[in-house]
Amino acid sequence: MINKDGIILALKSNLSRFLLAAFTISALLAPFSTIEAGGGPGTKEEVKPFHMEPSGPAKSQKKVIPLEGEAKTNLGIYIFQLDNLDWRVEGQCNGIDLLNDSSTNLPRSSRVCVKLDLDKDVYKPTEYKDKNNEQPPSSTITERSKKPHYMDNTSYYRIGDPILISVDEFDGLSTKFQMQVGGAIAPTASREYNPPKWSADYIFRTDLYWKALAEITKEINLTAGGQLSLNQSKQLNATVKTKNGDGNFGAETNVNNGSGGTTTWESSNPVVATVSNSGLVQPVSRGTTTITVLWKKDEFQLTTTTNIGVEENPGTGEGDGNGGGGGGCTPTIGPPSAGTIMSMNDLDPNANGVIKSDNRDNETFNVLKGIPTSESLYTNAFADNYLFKQAWAKMSGKVTYNCNVTISYDREWTVPGPEECDDDGCTPGPPVPANDTVPKPYNFQITRDYSYWKINNLEVYKIAKATMNNYALPGETVTMNPTGYTPPTLESKNDEAVESHVRPGQTTSISYTPPKLTGGLDQPPSVPDDTSRLKGIAESNTPQSKVNNDLVKFNNTTIMNDVEATKDGPAPSNIPNPTTIGRDVLYKPGNMISNSLLNKANTTSSGEIYYDLLPDNVNGGSNKILPINGINTVTVHTPVVNYAWVSDDQPHNQKTVPDPTSAALILERPFIVRIPTSGQHLEAASYPGYGNRDYAKYFRIKQVQFPFDVYNADRSQFIPAMTWVDIPVNQLDTTFYLPVWVNEGKYHIAFRNIAENAPANFTEQQDSNTNLAHHVAADTVPVDVIGRLYDFHVTDISDYNWESVFRKRLGSPEPTGYSYWTGINSIDGDPRGNLAPFVLPIRPGSHPVQGFANATVKTGYHFKFDLKTKGNMFGKQDGIRITPTFAFVSKDGSSHQEVDLYYHRGQERLIRIGSVQDLEKRFVVLNSRLRNVPGTELGDTARYQYTYELTAEERSQRTLAEHMVRLVDQTSHQKTWVGRYDWMILSAPIRTLIGPKTDIPSGVNVDRANASIQRWYGEYSLPADVYAVPKGTDLEPLAQQNQLDEKSNVFLKNGYIVVNFNMESLRNGNTEAPHLQYIHAPLMNQWQMEGFNKTPTDSQGRNWPLKDGDIVFYHADQSSRNDFQSQVPH
Repeated sequence: MINKDGIILALKSNLSRFLLAAFTISALLAPFSTIEAGGGPGTKEEVKPFHMEPSGPAKSQKKVIPLEGEAKTNLGIYIFQLDNLDWRVEGQCNGIDLLNDSSTNLPRSSRVCVKLDLDKDVYKPTEYKDKNNEQPPSSTITERSKKPHYMDNTSYYRIGDPILISVDEFDGLSTKFQMQVGGAIAPTASREYNPPKWSADYIFRTDLYWKALAEITKEINLTAGGQLSLNQSKQLNATVKTKNGDGNFGAETNVNNGSGGTTTWESSNPVVATVSNSGLVQPVSRGTTTITVLWKKDEFQLTTTTNIGVEENPGTGEGDGNGGGGGGCTPTIGPPSAGTIMSMNDLDPNANGVIKSDNRDNETFNVLKGIPTSESLYTNAFADNYLFKQAWAKMSGKVTYNCNVTISYDREWTVPGPEECDDDGCTPGPPVPANDTVPKPYNFQITRDYSYWKINNLEVYKIAKATMNNYALPGETVTMNPTGYTPPTLESKNDEAVESHVRPGQTTSISYTPPKLTGGLDQPPSVPDDTSRLKGIAESNTPQSKVNNDLVKFNNTTIMNDVEATKDGPAPSNIPNPTTIGRDVLYKPGNMISNSLLNKANTTSSGEIYYDLLPDNVNGGSNKILPINGINTVTVHTPVVNYAWVSDDQPHNQKTVPDPTSAALILERPFIVRIPTSGQHLEAASYPGYGNRDYAKYFRIKQVQFPFDVYNADRSQFIPAMTWVDIPVNQLDTTFYLPVWVNEGKYHIAFRNIAENAPANFTEQQDSNTNLAHHVAADTVPVDVIGRLYDFHVTDISDYNWESVFRKRLGSPEPTGYSYWTGINSIDGDPRGNLAPFVLPIRPGSHPVQGFANATVKTGYHFKFDLKTKGNMFGKQDGIRITPTFAFVSKDGSSHQEVDLYYHRGQERLIRIGSVQDLEKRFVVLNSRLRNVPGTELGDTARYQYTYELTAEERSQRTLAEHMVRLVDQTSHQKTWVGRYDWMILSAPIRTLIGPKTDIPSGVNVDRANASIQRWYGEYSLPADVYAVPKGTDLEPLAQQNQLDEKSNVFLKNGYIVVNFNMESLRNGNTEAPHLQYIHAPLMNQWQMEGFNKTPTDSQGRNWPLKDGDIVFYHADQSSRNDFQSQVPH
């Protein structure tokens, strides 16, 4: 979720405003399906009207008013583009990506799940209103809901706004709901954060609806009635007191005359007493009556009663036969005392949990041993499905009835009558009756026991959520909200006031007429004490009290029943013990281990389970946070392997002794490095999920480092030595190209495969990071960088018959450009562009001019040649060794045999070439007239010599320019001894440097690059008078027989002497260990690579049997001495 302030800041960007406008236009053009504003869950309930408890007239009545409050939200959905330009929804509950519409660069129309934490004051109402949209005083509110019951965006929705599709649920103080975004719904704001990627926001508002209850309680009281005499009136006073919500009652207000409402007074027995509209009681006759008052106002109907007894006036001494009387009893509820306490609790959740690899019951990894980043974990907690604590108190007490009764006793007795006088005097007359009525008041008490059960403490807790903490979890904390969980339900009613629990039985009026009392003469009878009689009447007229307990309903089962009972409330039961939740209740799979986490062993886990106190608790505590015990550790170990390979270019390896332990890399040739992502890691038997498999998922990058310069495959990128080169993880093979200036020699190429979670300062382990302290798997591959020996060709033949082939004009040094190459292929076997007959050996049929079909070279004439090397062949002691051998081929090409050659020198006759007598030295002049050495080659060679081969003292004696002139004009014209007839070594004085001079990358020594390719110049000839004999022929016996002369049959004449070269490169003057072979390398034959044909056929159909290295066919029977011109300008 995002906040509004962040959006406002983002909107300040002009670029964002521009793109937003573009988005809006695109949205208006996009198809749109009309969807109205939404809400949920379900349908919003109407606010209910108030109701009265109880619904009819009562001494105390409560007005219960359902309320609803609104809170407003200002929310946002933040999205951003991924590398593939799809959109990722940040921080939401669905974990999906939104497809991008490339035509608008907007997400396609999609539903997004939003989870909102409501535990913030801004999401809770500040006022509540009833059905009539009236706001009651806040003091009347007794119960506010713990969570909203509905959410909608009806007040805010406009076409083109994000659409509230549905609200899934309110789970405590959180909710999940579905929003429609994308497509025709344009973002509210946007910004380019990593071109060409954008982020955008969808802002929307909703209303949250919360429930509450307001309560107003009123109670009416009436002054006690009691006994009145017939001539006595009494003013009764009715008062009403009010309580708002859970507060205390306020002051009492007299309502005798309505006080804004209507008051009705009524006497149950108006012949005994009447009551006025203001509560004045006027006795009428003896007896009892019940006075009822009813007050009505604002839907309240309050009523109560009192009893009135009327008695006669005190007697006057004259009985009137009106004995008897009565009265009533007024109950007073005595305060209860607590007796039995039923206490029970289960506040230990018995919580435990696990953190394991997905998928449950089929876990890929054992997290105790190791699990890589980018794998997911599940958390699973187990606990009691609820917690509770109860304390039920049995409250016992007495109702005391204060009884007031007046009984009038009729008495009669006699008194002396009037004297009767006669003459005898006066005597008492006969007795006459006398009577009176004597009232006697009685005051006594009776009691009634009562008991009921009250809630002292009631706490029930439902599972709200559970959290687990571990290094490997996202943000190190995961919250599990209950799924498929049925929380306990609780309903309770509790009232501390005894009056709410005990309703005394109403004593019916006490009425008693005693018998007339009779006395004697002048003896009025005494009035008896009828207390016990009257008390008995009161006892029999007084029922037991009605009582009710508090109410407790748990999971729709009545634990404490508040049904009305007589005298004693029914005993409650206990809340049942909880059970363990199912395994899916607190279960959260798919917790991805961040690829930013370092490897770490045995990371500790902890957890907490949250229980929320249910409403309707009594004297409850607070929400509980309790530990989850026994959660296992997790070891994060991201595996990488490195079993690298480098291609071994054996088909181009010309080394005399190849190194079988190193891959051959050939200068100016491509090579391949292979970096697989698969291979052996930890043993799968002990470390599930590891073993020998592909680990590409966990690679951040693959890298290779060359200890020498390289290019990429198409040579578009130069990579200096010791540069770590990134290789895409999913790319197995990568081709590189080896520049020619790299020094030949042994190297090790370094490889490292870096785990996605590697720190900046990582360490590495060979082959695989089985030790989790390392985040990189390293490997090295030994390689051997090797040069080339190639491009041998004959560039000139001094035989006059061949001048037209090599020179544009007779007598001119200007070359035609033709030369005779090994074959028709270049260095790597690709077509060179030359065609027959310009291929070796030079033989009959090689002359391109008509009429010279059988022409070849006469003995005594030399042929010029050159060849090239690549690599470190630019030292003073480096050279090319050429070993000539000889064969004889018959003129028809039918036979081929090796031969020894002999020649004369002065008086020395028949010196065998290669014998100890063969001392003839051979010389080569580099810059001879017909060698046509380019001046740039000489200049480049001179510059390198001056810079790198001359000593400082030598350089101080002449400038570079002077040295270059000296080499071109003097040194290059000097003769260089190259060997004898049976061997030649082409050395530094007849070598030029022809390496690349352009497109040299910065940082590369241009002189070193120029020196990296060398051209070697040479020439060779047979003696003019040369004699061939089968190899191994011993001429000594023939000489002793004087049968040996130039015409001797032992000498082979009818055919051709074939000169064959074996060519090797020598490093640092080491003739014992030649470096490269042109022909006889163990792994390849460069002569064949260049397309040498061993069985050519000439125009006359002759097949010539050849050997690799055959250069020139000399006429065995024709010598330069026989030419009509002993010296030719050529």
